[in-house]
Amino acid sequence: MTETAPAAHGDSYAKQYAMFENERTRPVRDLLAAVPLDGARLAVDIGCGPGNSTEVLAERVPGASVSGIDSSADMIAAARQRLPQLRFDISDVSTWDAPGPYDVILANAVLQWVPDHERLFPALVAKLATGGSLAVQMPVNLDEPAHRLLREIATDGPWAPRLKGVERTVRHDANWYYALLKPLCARVDVWCTVYHHPLAGADAVVEWFKGSALRPFLAALDDAERSTFVQRYRDEIAKAYPALADGTVLLPFPRLFIVATRGER
Repeated sequence: MTETAPAAHGDSYAKQYAMFENERTRPVRDLLAAVPLDGARLAVDIGCGPGNSTEVLAERVPGASVSGIDSSADMIAAARQRLPQLRFDISDVSTWDAPGPYDVILANAVLQWVPDHERLFPALVAKLATGGSLAVQMPVNLDEPAHRLLREIATDGPWAPRLKGVERTVRHDANWYYALLKPLCARVDVWCTVYHHPLAGADAVVEWFKGSALRPFLAALDDAERSTFVQRYRDEIAKAYPALADGTVLLPFPRLFIVATRGER
């Protein structure tokens, strides 16, 4: 699902991501609940990951032709195994050239990894049919402790030169996306939700981010450095996210939602 995020050495991205599948799937259900889907005939999930979001999409548009793309072969293999009746292809969102026109383009937790949103979002809208919707959900958590700690640890160690600029840096707010999309669409709906995911302590928080934000950092390190980096991160996470009396950590996770519906061509 995290398009273009490098895979860490020797593990399965799809398997790691699926450790928290229920929590990661809830936002796409909330997103699609706000999308006009009546009469949808052609739908695609870009950055489909292991197929959990595609499964939700297919359930919501049972009469439509549904497909998925992702840049990760591991993710596509998992999606094909999960939903063998659907078509999944390895493709990068930034160079995806299918013409459509699509009634639904779903981008769940993927576009934060793809640069040049000023070009990309209008290009995606151009692939919509009249009345079709671009449905986007992106984490907006770069200012949360979990990401701040990653940046701090990355600059404080022998790995600093290799980790410079690794973290994603696309930062736009709701106003920016609305202003970009409204001239191109009949309707643009933008909102933000902060989820509070109950996780089993600091170790679970680290495992969560091994399936997303930690990946590009770990991919740049050797085995010994990777172990040291993760341990330092775990120690700092335990301080930043103190556990409740029963050992649970509530992980705040803000996400930005966009539903842009195209009018007459």
